[in-house]
Amino acid sequence: MCVGFKAGTGNAHSLTNETSEDVIYLEIGDRTEGDEVNYPDDDLRANFIGGAWVFSHKDGTPF
Repeated sequence: MCVGFKAGTGNAHSLTNETSEDVIYLEIGDRTEGDEVNYPDDDLRANFIGGAWVFSHKDGTPF
């Protein structure tokens, strides 16, 4: 199976294994300067800045 998730939809990406079998998960992607991740169910935001992820609350205050 192959799955793709479109960026910027406002929906969280998730995969659920609803079988009793083991699953191998392979994620492929780049880490582009300025990438941003928002977690809609949590007070968490991540920005890729200077080659590293910087985590903050949604209001911008750092963890």
